[in-house]
Amino acid sequence: MEKIKFQLEDGTEAEFYVEEQTRIGGVAYLLVSDSLDDEATAYIFKDVSEDDSQEACYEMVEDEDEMQAVFKVFEQMLDDVDLEM
Repeated sequence: MEKIKFQLEDGTEAEFYVEEQTRIGGVAYLLVSDSLDDEATAYIFKDVSEDDSQEACYEMVEDEDEMQAVFKVFEQMLDDVDLEM
């Protein structure tokens, strides 16, 4: 499983495991977790980088409606995994 680093707003770095990725309405989303164990916390990030940017820029999804919609897509993709938000 791929592990990626994110630079947080305060300048520190956090590492997450990419569980799944998808594209909805032209926007790329990542489902990531903070560990590989059964008690891992999952987060949804979306790509907010400019179209001509060579590096992806992800932000955590905070809008409740958007989060629920994307969560449902990931839940269907990973129907054999018990996801909780």
